[in-house]
Amino acid sequence: MEKKTVLITGASKGIGYDTTIKFAKEGFKNIIITGNKSIEKLETLKHNLEEIYHCNCMSFIGDLGKYENVELLFDKITTLYKGIDILVNNAGISHLGLLSEMTIEDWNHIISTNLSSVFHCSKLAIPYMVHQKSGKIINISSVWGICGASYEVAYSASKGGVNAFTKALAKELAPSNIQVNAIACGVIDTQMNQFLDEAERASLIEEIPSNRIGSPDEVADLVYDLAKGHQYLTGQVIKLDGGWI
Repeated sequence: MEKKTVLITGASKGIGYDTTIKFAKEGFKNIIITGNKSIEKLETLKHNLEEIYHCNCMSFIGDLGKYENVELLFDKITTLYKGIDILVNNAGISHLGLLSEMTIEDWNHIISTNLSSVFHCSKLAIPYMVHQKSGKIINISSVWGICGASYEVAYSASKGGVNAFTKALAKELAPSNIQVNAIACGVIDTQMNQFLDEAERASLIEEIPSNRIGSPDEVADLVYDLAKGHQYLTGQVIKLDGGWI
């Protein structure tokens, strides 16, 4: 039975969902999950964690791009668990379209959801980790944060920010035995990529040396691996893309 506490943001579907199930299957009993709009899916996940895996699960609904919501989240965490040992910053959204046609509101929404939420959650998680002299922060990023993508400028910028954030914070927290790493995902079979039709998917797969699209559970496996060990591995942006980029 794993006594450590893990917080997974954006847990209602995709990578966040599979990551949550992975930690539950591996014996984690204190699991905190968040979502924003998929309230019913999040509550179903919470029910399954409690009934199937016998976890002590706390769920939270709110936009983590807003600092006041993250303060509320951590107020509850402090009351129930004192703090968290592992933070998985997974919450994120995408936006397709020309930058010149993007609204200011859309830009701010992408940046706050994908980047500011990482800052908010990390800021409030760090004091407990520093006090414990241990902790893991794992950020879910994208290969577009490394090389950029046409028609996804805002998304690329937000994930590039996550990558730089990861490298810098890792140096800051290494003396406290806290490891900070990011996973730069390639094409993963999630709802975010469901806009691709069959021809587009086939064309994309041809570009990927591994000749397939990745699955959310493969990301979850890597998240768990980073969370459980590798004390000397920090400040890394690990590409998980089948050799694509």
